[in-house]
Amino acid sequence: MQQRKKETTIASNDADPPVLRRAYIGLGANQGDVMAGLNAAVVALRSIERSNFVAISPFYRSTPIDANGPDFTNAVLALDTALEPYSLFLHLADIELMLGRKRRASDTQHSAPRSIDLDLLLVGNLIVRSTPLVLPHPRMQQRAFVLRPLKDLAPDLQIPGYGPVSNLLEQVADQAIEPLA
Repeated sequence: MQQRKKETTIASNDADPPVLRRAYIGLGANQGDVMAGLNAAVVALRSIERSNFVAISPFYRSTPIDANGPDFTNAVLALDTALEPYSLFLHLADIELMLGRKRRASDTQHSAPRSIDLDLLLVGNLIVRSTPLVLPHPRMQQRAFVLRPLKDLAPDLQIPGYGPVSNLLEQVADQAIEPLA
């Protein structure tokens, strides 16, 4: 049985203060000064309006899946946010653009080399099926580089439609991922 977490609110002058939902954001990069780019992304993520930084996982190194190129450095960041999922998604796209990410309509390789990649993984227990936003993030349940840092932040997390993060991580034990020192 899934337990419902207590919801928190941001102080507001409105009659009904907004409800905060826990959002998890995947961070990754494998081009350029990777750690500088990831650290700049963390700074920008911490300043998103109507959101409170909660925690960031350790950083991990992982090999690209279904693509060639250098290893990725990955982490997951948790925010409590009053933003609607699509608004948060747009903030992530703006941060990527600010940090030099160039998205092209022809990009079909999900693991192609990139200087920064920010993925909205989860927002509370919401399930969203729209274009361009899908929650939980597509394929996250198949990626050790998402599940390992996510488990660091929330070991008992249930991913809507897929189950416990710990069980999902066992299913991808063959994927190479190592913590950075």
